[in-house]
Amino acid sequence: MPYNIWCGGCNSMIAKGVRFNAEKKQVGNYYSTKIWSFSMKAACCKQEIVIQTDPKNCQYVIISGAQQKTEDFDIEDAETFALPAEEEKGMLADPFYRLEHQEEDLQKKKEAEPVLVRLQRISDDRHSDDYALNKALRAKLRSQKKRVAEEEAASRRMGLHIRLLPAAEEDTATASRMKFSAKFDRNRKDKRALINASSIFPGSSGTSKKALELESKRRKISAAAASSLVAGRVKPSSWSQDSVSSSRHSGSAVKVRRF
Repeated sequence: MPYNIWCGGCNSMIAKGVRFNAEKKQVGNYYSTKIWSFSMKAACCKQEIVIQTDPKNCQYVIISGAQQKTEDFDIEDAETFALPAEEEKGMLADPFYRLEHQEEDLQKKKEAEPVLVRLQRISDDRHSDDYALNKALRAKLRSQKKRVAEEEAASRRMGLHIRLLPAAEEDTATASRMKFSAKFDRNRKDKRALINASSIFPGSSGTSKKALELESKRRKISAAAASSLVAGRVKPSSWSQDSVSSSRHSGSAVKVRRF
């Protein structure tokens, strides 16, 4: 396909350069040049497309079955030059017109020359010393490998199998603003106390569980007494007496266990 076209059957685009098995036949002559016709079927919908050569304009013309896709580009965005129109091509034969535009082109060249010279100088400076460029590139690669090795070692020390990214100030600030609930902290402390108070021997699991339950009950009672003391509902003397009596009961319980 010589250019992008729209299929006439399903309105899908057929890109430039797509190959087809076409039927070639001569349909006329332009002076001594033969005009060829190519008949083919689109792969998308089996639509028959007919294209002919145009020797006069040096291009291909779609006869039936498709439509050429019109593509317009901005000269500045595409960074190209605008081709002169047909009228300007004819006017270039005029010596006065050619002389006038030649002066304008020379003026544009003089204005753009400092920019081009500066860009060429910068390019020459960057690529003049190959050893320095190679040295800088290898130094950058070594520092990058060293940083990656340090990050992998830090991840292995934390028991992770992935490489963590470097710590950022934003992550640190976000972590400092995170606050866990008091219930979570209390449960964590209770679990840690149970673990510390538990016996390492399997035979004493029943007694250790009872002792842990008693310890947790005492902790809850003391917390409730402290809260009532703060609220002003209980006098300090009564609270101390309760604590003394509880300690006496616990001591007696301990003595019984020893016997």
